[in-house]
Amino acid sequence: MQHIAASDAILFVEAVLVGNGVPQDNATIVAKCLVEADLRGVDTHGINRIPSYMARVRQGVLDPRASPTLHQVTPAVAQVDGHNGFGFLAAHVGMAAAIKMAQEMGIGMVSVKHSNHFGMSAWVVQQALDAGMMSLVFTNSSPALPVWGGKSKLMGVSPIACGAPAGNGRPFIVDMAPSVAARGKIYKALRRGEKIPKDWALDKDGKQTDDPARALDGVMLPMGGPKGSALAVMMDVFSGVLSGSAFAGHVTNPYDPSKPADVGHFLVAIKPDLFMSIEEFKERMDYLYDRIRGSDRMAGIDRIYFPGELEQLMKEQRLNSGIPLVGAEVDALNNEAHRVGVQQLATSLPSEKSRL
Repeated sequence: MQHIAASDAILFVEAVLVGNGVPQDNATIVAKCLVEADLRGVDTHGINRIPSYMARVRQGVLDPRASPTLHQVTPAVAQVDGHNGFGFLAAHVGMAAAIKMAQEMGIGMVSVKHSNHFGMSAWVVQQALDAGMMSLVFTNSSPALPVWGGKSKLMGVSPIACGAPAGNGRPFIVDMAPSVAARGKIYKALRRGEKIPKDWALDKDGKQTDDPARALDGVMLPMGGPKGSALAVMMDVFSGVLSGSAFAGHVTNPYDPSKPADVGHFLVAIKPDLFMSIEEFKERMDYLYDRIRGSDRMAGIDRIYFPGELEQLMKEQRLNSGIPLVGAEVDALNNEAHRVGVQQLATSLPSEKSRL
């Protein structure tokens, strides 16, 4: 395992993106979002996604030069057209617009069409938190789950995310897929030559498997049976049907070079002091945090965490120890650097402190 500093990772990703035709300002946004995922321990949505994104650029199914455009529908509603550019850019513009509308109207809602994968949803939630806003963040994705009772891929492993600011306690952040595990974890296991738990997916014959390749050829399993399936359908309704983007199994897989992905998103920002002062709201959030953290623990549990807290603690750790990558991931990233003639990734072995 090799480690890379977050600042070096951002500069590296920016250079690779610019080398592939992405404008500098856009490259900075994409790089920061990817590195944020790595810092929070969501390695499946971090800088190791760069090779697959660049492959889509080279295949002509993702426009590196595209910038999203915003259409104001009402004082509290807008739509963003991603123009088949990076999903990070469309979601960033969309949430910025939602925040601005919420500051004026109390709530802002943005539908995003013709977008692409935007990585970890929590970075969009964090964008709202940084502005002192509550948020809802939805997206749809390519087929990976059967609907409950079915056996073929139809719904995406489409995450639902939301957040709320706090005072002295940790902010509330939820970012979860409606499947037992995120599909990115299976791709990660495949890259690293690892097995997966047998309750994550079925192979093409409908049998449980611990082989990530067979799992990707089969279907993911929804969490909670019909409940997870219903959440996946909900993401398609709000992100695909409403936006005018692809839905009902027609979002293109990010590893399919045949056509644009046409992903849709749905973003909401909410001003938290609509019904009480911001001070009272934050006090109530802190009280909730303390009640959850201090609740009685089940046998074998040393600590109870607030939603999103584990990832925030991981970020604090990795800002010091660096982002861990295996050799195959570093090689794949450096291959992208070599393609466009930019400096390779600067890695180092972990320090004694980071090993503890």
